[in-house]
Amino acid sequence: MGRMPKNRGIGEAAAALLELFLPRPCAGCGGEATAGGVLCTACQEHLRQVPRRVERPQPLGFPAWALGPYSDTRRGVIIAMKERGHQAVRAHLGAVLAAGIEYLRARGDIPETALLVPAPTRASSARQRGGDPVAALCQAASARLPGWDVVNALSTAEGSADQSQLGAVERADNMRGAVLLRPCARELVGRSVLLVDDVITTGATLRASAARVWAIGGDVAGAIVLADA
Repeated sequence: MGRMPKNRGIGEAAAALLELFLPRPCAGCGGEATAGGVLCTACQEHLRQVPRRVERPQPLGFPAWALGPYSDTRRGVIIAMKERGHQAVRAHLGAVLAAGIEYLRARGDIPETALLVPAPTRASSARQRGGDPVAALCQAASARLPGWDVVNALSTAEGSADQSQLGAVERADNMRGAVLLRPCARELVGRSVLLVDDVITTGATLRASAARVWAIGGDVAGAIVLADA
């Protein structure tokens, strides 16, 4: 698998069309979404925060930014994106991500162009969710960012434990060796890379991902996540 095409598949487009005619409640709070939207006005406003630097007790080794704290609203939209297959939420969050990247680019914090590399996931998890939600998020963002492409270069070994059930030390041990390179990772050689994930907790996943990118000859310009936990 190489760079991901920017046009959506027929199934994804059909799901988005269905959601247009059968609107859901606000994905952030469960209230009434705006007409034709996926969020209520308050939750839309909540997501309009500029990226902020995040640090961890164990240094990441590269700059990282979060688009906000892991609030109830962000938790709601992330669950809708990942566990409920809410296609319209993925598209909306892609626009939020693109806006954050534009802000960092305008400030000179990241390169003018880079490759978006989604955080790794197990292939079985992606199948259960109808596709990799973070990869879909990156795809939606890149469609709004001329010159930016998505390379789904990383995966997680099937035998690795679920990070959400582990503590800080266990997370680091679990990810050590669990992040794998896909064949398309060769496209990262000599290129600037911006890692993307939904949530940062200890930073173990991003550290392990960066180590793989560096090992193959890519340049990790930074990482950006939807929420800082």
